[in-house]
Amino acid sequence: MRALFVAFSLFLLAPAAPAQQYIFAWPAGEAMLKPRGGTTRGVPVTLDKEPSEAWRRLREPGLGAQERDRRAILAMAGAYRVSFDFLEVVRFDPALKPDAPYQSWATEYVFVAEDRPDFIALQHILLMRVVGKESEPLVQRHWRQEWRYEAEELLAYEGANTWAVKRAQDGRRGTWTQSVLQVDDSPRYAARGRWQHGETNSTWISDETWRPLPRREFSVRKDYQVLVGTNRHTVTPLGWVQEENNVKLVLADRRTLAREYGVARYERIRDFDFEPARRYFSASEPFWAEVRAAWRELEARAGRFTLRAQPDQGQLFVPFFEYAGKLEDGKPFDRDEARAFVRKTLDERYLAPAPRGCTGSGAMRRR
Repeated sequence: MRALFVAFSLFLLAPAAPAQQYIFAWPAGEAMLKPRGGTTRGVPVTLDKEPSEAWRRLREPGLGAQERDRRAILAMAGAYRVSFDFLEVVRFDPALKPDAPYQSWATEYVFVAEDRPDFIALQHILLMRVVGKESEPLVQRHWRQEWRYEAEELLAYEGANTWAVKRAQDGRRGTWTQSVLQVDDSPRYAARGRWQHGETNSTWISDETWRPLPRREFSVRKDYQVLVGTNRHTVTPLGWVQEENNVKLVLADRRTLAREYGVARYERIRDFDFEPARRYFSASEPFWAEVRAAWRELEARAGRFTLRAQPDQGQLFVPFFEYAGKLEDGKPFDRDEARAFVRKTLDERYLAPAPRGCTGSGAMRRR
């Protein structure tokens, strides 16, 4: 896993989809824009065409509502080929330059990191084999999703690299709050929603939430600062799909520039060697648990905090990735040493004074 702190994320590598395609047609009279991305190609994979065991467990009769929800979340674990597509579908500012669509790909394994009756954590680990470099797979920690049943609070993004703990005001019964963590376990966004189960799929739809710009945007856009949107997770017999419906918001005057639609398709695959990803996950997870514990302590103590920069923009994550890499190379894990290192790194590298007068998405609200 050498030099992964330089790559940081799938989106910094910016590989193109296996074949360029267009999600929607552009309006009449506009030239079609070439999708953003790169030129790398992944090795061929074998799609699993049989319904997964997790899907069959999800469909068992007689389950209670909470347990069926839990099984839907757990069904997102496993081995996948993933494609990512994003496109601006509406421009509210007539003077806004058309934005090229974004496309990329990955192969990744989603691990069940924690599983309790009211809490499930799924850790995504990339393992990407690029044509021409098949013997040197890229292994990298990707995003983490944590699901809490009837959560009393969540950590909300307010803009300007600031997050605050928000209490749930009402309507918690039967809901699941999804918290999305960045690749270094720093916060990204959180939202509340409900699972709905049908004969052909199970779907969770979130309320509206603020989130910072991802790399695919901040690397090319400087004219807005916040994405405001909703998520939909749909579990099917052969995988799952995450859909995003986002508005691009200028923080200074709350002006919306455009709306984008995004879809990430997780297609289950088989006979793909994810063993290097498993080794990295096993070796480094005790360290990342200390990172998350430090963030939780900060949330409980401060309630509201600001980062010096976005972790990927400011390269804040580098010491954490280096430490995890040493564990992968065989360094014995020392909990006390790791704990002290994490807290020192957060204090000296990540945290900054909160800006005055920063207000954002506010308390959780029912859709």
